[in-house]
Amino acid sequence: MAVTDSTGQENFVERYALWSDEQRAVAADVVQSTEKNLDTLRLSFADQHGVLRGKSLVADTIDVLLRNGCPITSTLLAKDTSHRTVYPVWSEGGGFGLTEMTGARDVIMVPDPTTFRILPWLSRTGWMLCDLYFADGSAVPFSTRQVCKDAIQQLSSRGYTYRSGLEIEFHVLKLDNARLTFADATQPGTPPETSLLAQGFQYLTETRLDELEPVIELLRSQTLQLELPLRSMESEFGPSQIEFTFHPQDGLCTADTAVLFRSAVKQICRRHGYHATFMCRPALPNLFSSGWHLHQSLVKDADGSNAFVPEQVGERLSPTGLHFLGGILAHAQAGCLFTTPTINGYKRYRPFALAPDRVGWGWGNRGAMLRVIGGHTDLGTRIENRIGDPAANPYLYLCSQIISGLDGIDRALDPGPSTETPYQTQSEPLPSSLMEAIAAFRADPVFREALGESFTDYILTLKEAEVARFLSEVTDWEQKEYFSLF
Repeated sequence: MAVTDSTGQENFVERYALWSDEQRAVAADVVQSTEKNLDTLRLSFADQHGVLRGKSLVADTIDVLLRNGCPITSTLLAKDTSHRTVYPVWSEGGGFGLTEMTGARDVIMVPDPTTFRILPWLSRTGWMLCDLYFADGSAVPFSTRQVCKDAIQQLSSRGYTYRSGLEIEFHVLKLDNARLTFADATQPGTPPETSLLAQGFQYLTETRLDELEPVIELLRSQTLQLELPLRSMESEFGPSQIEFTFHPQDGLCTADTAVLFRSAVKQICRRHGYHATFMCRPALPNLFSSGWHLHQSLVKDADGSNAFVPEQVGERLSPTGLHFLGGILAHAQAGCLFTTPTINGYKRYRPFALAPDRVGWGWGNRGAMLRVIGGHTDLGTRIENRIGDPAANPYLYLCSQIISGLDGIDRALDPGPSTETPYQTQSEPLPSSLMEAIAAFRADPVFREALGESFTDYILTLKEAEVARFLSEVTDWEQKEYFSLF
């Protein structure tokens, strides 16, 4: 029997108990405050690549949308980074082996009212992040936000809250030619023609910062209007390269912030004649690789203290922190599938370039993959992972850290000694390609057990399809290497 609200209308959310008490309370406030103030409501979910997809709806139905969600095609979960459909969606089970996915059937986007925002670059438009459910109220198993929730719940069952902070680099370029001829409408489309807003290689100089200030101020003001916990804005090392950092948040919040921030930056920049890209290493002369540094610690739910703070003077981390560190190191190669999920991202792993090229940790050392910050009496003691690709799916990035760290805690893994020479220390190399990362992930039983067979095979299928497309293309390197020689 369907559950209905006081007006007699069906209530999908209440029928399957999909919201917490906090979400119910916030939903009532959202309806009351927006019914007369909005014209449009965007509902979005983060797909398997961390790209926001969704629908724009007339806002006068916001109460109905909150009660019952919004249908959207399940084929969006079957696409690779070129937006090509990888799975045979017209076969039995849609290629997923699930009746609910057969024949491109709909899944339901259920808004999370705690994520509600007013989009400042649009007129009278609200936005909410959604979770995906089947018609029977069960969570769609390929939703990466749900996968991250499950990992966070594993931490919670042990009495910990995951706390993380975001530092993300990207490029903002002048959009010279959007390449909108019919011939450019390929899949993926022809990249736009761009030029610099500022020359680089004057790291953190006030001169370069001032040259970039018009676009930084634009992004700063709108980021704050989105109520995201912005901390700083910096001119980075490379030309037209910027870094934004955010205050630490708990649970899913850093991932939610990341997906909204990336999408907002791209939309805002495009509206003002810029092209923003979170691609790690654009194929443009003299541009410098961008990274995503993730700061993380665990908070003890019993007393709210930082579980990584050591008790003894001279110690870098508590035993819990050391074991968490050891887990991330032990699964670093496999975890690269989530921290660095693009073919392009592995072009960043180069020695002496403020990016890691091997597995290891250091005390405050920016050349190491993991940088430990803090120590005895420092309440902000944390682990900074410097491995990330700015294009990573934020939910899977966080998930990889939690799964790895928990395994380290459960098995009391020793991270070994720190290094002062991260580019000379003998250590396991990071994968040199997405192909190597796929192989490492496939061989790691901890990820398969934590994520389940279905999701593990799902991610591998998508990434292997991406690699297969790449390997089928003739590159400029091949043309130069062989065309005249043979």
